[in-house]
Amino acid sequence: MRPLVICLLSLICAPTWAAHGYALWGDLKYPPGFTHFDYVKPDAPKGGELRLVSNLRTSTFDKFNPFTIKGSAPAYLSGLMFDSLLAGAMDETGSAYGLLASDVAVAADGLSAIFKIRPEARFHNGDAVLAADVKFSYDTLMGPYTSPAYKTALEDVAGLDVVDAQTLRYRFKKPNRELPITVGGLPVFSQKWGNALDPKTGKTKSFDQVVTDTPIGSGPYKIGPVKFGKDITYLLDKTYWARDLNVRRGSNNFEKITVKIYKDNTARLEALKAGEFDLMRFFSAGDWARRVTGKKFDSGELVKAEFKHRLPSGFQSYVLNTRREQFKDVRVREALDLAVDYEYMNRQMFYNAYQRVAGMFGNTDCQAKGLPAPEELALLEPLRANLAPATFGPMYTPPRTDGKASLRDNLRQARALLKQAGWEFKDGALRNAQGKAFSMEYLDSSEGGVRTLSPWMRSLDKLGITLKFRPVDFALLQQRWQKFDFDLTTVAYPGTHSPGQEYADIFGSKAADTEDSGNMTGTKNPAVDSLINSMVGAKTKAEFLPACRALERAIAHSHVLIPQWTAGTHRIVYNAWRLEKPKDMPPYSPGEAWAIDTWWAK
Repeated sequence: MRPLVICLLSLICAPTWAAHGYALWGDLKYPPGFTHFDYVKPDAPKGGELRLVSNLRTSTFDKFNPFTIKGSAPAYLSGLMFDSLLAGAMDETGSAYGLLASDVAVAADGLSAIFKIRPEARFHNGDAVLAADVKFSYDTLMGPYTSPAYKTALEDVAGLDVVDAQTLRYRFKKPNRELPITVGGLPVFSQKWGNALDPKTGKTKSFDQVVTDTPIGSGPYKIGPVKFGKDITYLLDKTYWARDLNVRRGSNNFEKITVKIYKDNTARLEALKAGEFDLMRFFSAGDWARRVTGKKFDSGELVKAEFKHRLPSGFQSYVLNTRREQFKDVRVREALDLAVDYEYMNRQMFYNAYQRVAGMFGNTDCQAKGLPAPEELALLEPLRANLAPATFGPMYTPPRTDGKASLRDNLRQARALLKQAGWEFKDGALRNAQGKAFSMEYLDSSEGGVRTLSPWMRSLDKLGITLKFRPVDFALLQQRWQKFDFDLTTVAYPGTHSPGQEYADIFGSKAADTEDSGNMTGTKNPAVDSLINSMVGAKTKAEFLPACRALERAIAHSHVLIPQWTAGTHRIVYNAWRLEKPKDMPPYSPGEAWAIDTWWAK
């Protein structure tokens, strides 16, 4: 074969990146040949059991396929059972290292990436992991039976080519610095799982019919004993192919991981106190401050600890569905924001345990502050016609009700905005020009949510607005979310240090009309689409930061999200008599993942 042909096939002639890992901006922490991540104990003993409580809001599970739309899969299944080409580290951001792949080579033009699969990589059934399996997994995830979020995140992927049995090439429609990490992080599963035969018809099942078939992945754990719909146990694969690999050494130390499901928060908390499981992360400030007590805490068996992290704060928010007529005017949405008395809530309900969410990218380099920089204005100015005028001023900060401000002042501003938008107080209610009263419904799966909502309800009532609380079971909540059949709800959006194409799913115009997409707000704005494209297409960090900051300004000043609250620590109770842990938590660990990945049994 001629050298030129070889070069074209491998696409590694003069690559911009060819290494044991990949970093968005070229700054990998760990060098070639590193032996293990710094935050693990490389010789941690294997064995014992980690008993967890489900971290999902669902109170049951009815399938083992975590990728299809319908149904609920058990907690932690995907991360424990499916390996990917690359694996991230918990002590750095925007980078990933070879797992199934031994190396990654990105072409000089940024339009393709080559991955070389390790010859020792194996599925649970003993089969070698081949490039054809990676292609099958990609094609399946891009098919009709999986979440549309995959299609959005992979929109700029032109396709995947099998170069040879252990080499594959992803082709990209345009340069996108994040795509090698995105495709490198996709789960890989065996064709023999997705291509299972239906015993009744003898034909190959479509992927939505692969429900309770045991997944054939290549991850460290397999499914063990199951009390279907209640508890599930994952068993360590003692022949796990990557157990001595640098990105896995010191990880996956428990022989068994059992995940239990409880019907409600009270049952879960009482089970923790009774010693039914070993670790639980807390999100309720009230529980953490007043109800994490008992004999096992007094004896030292259960330890209550807060671990400070450097994760993005995320943007947990009240989500206004702008598909609803009463939310279409930005002045109305801003008025609703002004009626939130967060300082009262934090003082009286949250034990001053939280900070207010200010934007989408808090605690990251993408967080916008003060006035737009010249580089941000260069992106915003051509889009001025489709942006709120306030976008060009100081960065949005949530209204306060302490210091110089007060709730009364905020409600006066809200009333003026509502009047400008055509809403007047008449006959005991706020009404539009057609005489229709302003009413909205808050949808939630937790009956206890009305407690935190009640101060806002009282403030809105002073404006003549009726806010109704509608509790539903989580299955119905999911269904209504998928169909965008709600007025108002709460979504805890995770944060990221490297936002990319996934924001087209959350705020993109195309996603607004796609059922089960992440665009809960219904945002359809060409300016937002343009800023997402600028962020995704940035070739340098100097181009990327102005784009993500400009996007944050545009969304914040659109008031489609009313910010809630966040915490800078992981609040965790763990059983100190059963578990050992490394000395320090890596700064970017997402809560329970630190324990699952790196702790071990006494």
